[in-house]
Amino acid sequence: MKVSARNVFEGIVGSVHSGTVNAEVGIELPSGDKLVAVITLESVKSLQLTPGKPVLALIKAPWVMLMTDASGIRLSARNCLAGKVTSVNAGAVNAEVVVTLPGGTELTAIVTNDAVAELGLAPGVAASAVIKASNIILGVPA
Repeated sequence: MKVSARNVFEGIVGSVHSGTVNAEVGIELPSGDKLVAVITLESVKSLQLTPGKPVLALIKAPWVMLMTDASGIRLSARNCLAGKVTSVNAGAVNAEVVVTLPGGTELTAIVTNDAVAELGLAPGVAASAVIKASNIILGVPA
């Protein structure tokens, strides 16, 4: 499978909590890092998601927000993953920033060059990747 999303993670479904319309799916990555996705109940059914099932989590890089100095901040986003910046590749307007989590998972974000400067993003800087659970697309092997 080839996709345009920069962030494609193989994991295992850890939990499925169903609501009226949507379900919250916990995903455990081999590195020990965890993600939470919110998808429709219809998608849970069609993908046959149950705990223990292999799953792919896809996250487009522009959907990954970055913040520094997250102490004392609470967000509604379910995925707030602390790590360190490992690379910054600036373009004309935007930059590609890679954040490595403690378990080794690398997340790629696309942010403006202004944001890179304002946040002081550079290799070695502590940063958190913020991803809304509804911005994680799930897939299963066919």
